[in-house]
Amino acid sequence: MNFGYRAECLAHDTGGRHPESPDRLRAVRQGLSNHHGVTYVDAEPASRAAIEAVHDPTHVAEVEEFCAAGGGKWDADTVGVKETWEASLASAGLARWAAGAALDGASGRETPFSLGRPPGHHAVADDAMGFCFFNNAAVAAQAALDGEAVADGTDGNADDSTRSNRSEDGVERVAIYDWDVHHGNGTQDIFYDRGDVLYCSVHEDGLYPGTGEIEETGSGEGAGRTVNAPLPAGCGDPEYTSVFQQCFAPAIEAFDPDLLLVSSGFDAHEHDPISRMRVSTEGYGVLAAQTRDLAEQVGAGLGFVLEGGYGLDTLTESVTTVQEVFEGYEPVAPEGDANERSRAAIEAIREAHALGAK
Repeated sequence: MNFGYRAECLAHDTGGRHPESPDRLRAVRQGLSNHHGVTYVDAEPASRAAIEAVHDPTHVAEVEEFCAAGGGKWDADTVGVKETWEASLASAGLARWAAGAALDGASGRETPFSLGRPPGHHAVADDAMGFCFFNNAAVAAQAALDGEAVADGTDGNADDSTRSNRSEDGVERVAIYDWDVHHGNGTQDIFYDRGDVLYCSVHEDGLYPGTGEIEETGSGEGAGRTVNAPLPAGCGDPEYTSVFQQCFAPAIEAFDPDLLLVSSGFDAHEHDPISRMRVSTEGYGVLAAQTRDLAEQVGAGLGFVLEGGYGLDTLTESVTTVQEVFEGYEPVAPEGDANERSRAAIEAIREAHALGAK
C-alpha cells in the first residue's frame, strides 16, 4: 500500500494520558518498517477552502484562533495545542490525497491509506468533538465530488488495467464505510440530507457519542443514504462480516459509487482498551478483503482513512494486516454465525432500507 503521512501530525500533543497520542502513528510506522511494499507519500495539507467545503467557516476560524492561543481543552475529550492547527490541515490533506490517488486508479499494492491525526469522523459541520477537529473523510469525499481530490506527491498516472474515475468536474457519488467502533456522527451530520454521499457505519450500540440508530436513514435528497448498524457489545468477526455482506454491500452496489472511502478505526479490536467489541486482527483483514472485492465489483476507487484504535500493538497489527491483504495475503473468513441479537439488528436494517430477501 501507499501510506500518506506528514510529520506535522506528530506535533498534535494531547498529553501523556490521552488515548489519541502521537505514539499511535509512531507504532504503526515502526510496524510497517518490517514489511516490503510500503511507501510513504508526503501529501500537501488541505487548504482552508477544502476544509470550509464541509465545515462552517466560523468553526474553522474558531479552531485556528483556539490553536493560535495555545490550545487547551476544547471539550472534556478533545485537546489541542498550537501545532494542532497545522496537524489538522495535514490530516485532512492526507485524506484528500487518498481520495485523489484512488480516483487516479491506484489499486493493489498502491492502494492509498491516509495515516493522519487528529482523526475526523466525530467533527460535525460547526463543532469539534470526540478527539476530532475537522472531518477528514468528509473533506476527502467533498474534494472528490468537486474535482479537487488531487493525488499530490505521485505522478498521477493510473495503471492502464485499472479504471480511472477522475474527471475535471468531479465524481458523481462517494460511499463512506465506517468500521470504527464509535458512530461517525460528524460524517453522518455533514451528508445527512445529501444524495451524492452514502454513509454506512457499523458501531457499538450505546457507545459514544450515542448516535447512529437504525432509524437514522437520511432526510430530503439524502433519504436512505445513511445506513447505520448499531451492534450489541461483544460482537466480533462473524457479526461484522455479516453486516457487510447483508447490509452494506447491497446498499453500496445499488448506489454505484465512483469512490469508496473507508473510515478505518481499529478500536473494535478484541484487545482495544476503550471498547467491548471482539473483532480480531485477522477479522480486519477479512473486512479489508471484503471492501477490496466490492470496490472492484462496482468499479469504484478505494482509499482508507485512519480514525481510531488505541492499543498500540493491536492498532499496528491491524493496519499491517490490511496492508498485507493488498500485498496478496488472503485472510481466513471467520467460523460460526452471527449471534442472535446482531441477526435481529441486521433484519431491522434490511427492512429499514428495503434490501429485500437475503
